[in-house]
Amino acid sequence: MNTLSVKHLSIARKDGSPLLGPLTFNIEPGEIMTLMGVSGAGKSTVLNWLIGASQPMFEVNGEGWLGNTRIDTLATEERRIGILFQEDLLFPHFSVGDNLAYALPAATKGKAARRDAIETVLNSAGLKDFYHRDPATLSGGQRARVSLLRALIAEPQALLMDEPFSKLDTTLRQQFRQFVYDRVQARKIPTLLVTHDAEDIPAGGKVLELHAAEPSHA
Repeated sequence: MNTLSVKHLSIARKDGSPLLGPLTFNIEPGEIMTLMGVSGAGKSTVLNWLIGASQPMFEVNGEGWLGNTRIDTLATEERRIGILFQEDLLFPHFSVGDNLAYALPAATKGKAARRDAIETVLNSAGLKDFYHRDPATLSGGQRARVSLLRALIAEPQALLMDEPFSKLDTTLRQQFRQFVYDRVQARKIPTLLVTHDAEDIPAGGKVLELHAAEPSHA
């Protein structure tokens, strides 16, 4: 169980004009911190930097830490950070089970053990007997749950969420949001959520509001 920390993060455009920062914050194990702000304020840019996918049009300075490990200097696959997007991004040519198997850690060895691990997480999400289902046959809520399970089965040490509830209807959004938060807290995963909707903020959760910087015309 590790704290996710961002230290002195500043992001500027290639022309030198500032986008955001400096930002410093800590997210404790099981805590969900919400990042809010207008479009263009740099919310998704922060997530991209954390997973090692910074865009070339930005200059980034700062440090990212997961426990005692500095992660911003590591390759993406070494950072142990999961991410959940607006789109579920399930592989259409894979079954539900195969989608989850794709993310299962290599340390889970043996066909039987891997199948058992997948069946266990499916059962935990109310998706018993979904192993062989075609993702195209799933409802929006079922696809969202499978997408989250795929992120969690990889055993991430931190989780990033980029508007993961925005395409769900109101009732489903409330149900899935609670489903996500319960699992994040049970697994003690520090989580950074990007959203435009204040309803997504967990009760008592920390909120960091970003404001877009004006581009320099000097």
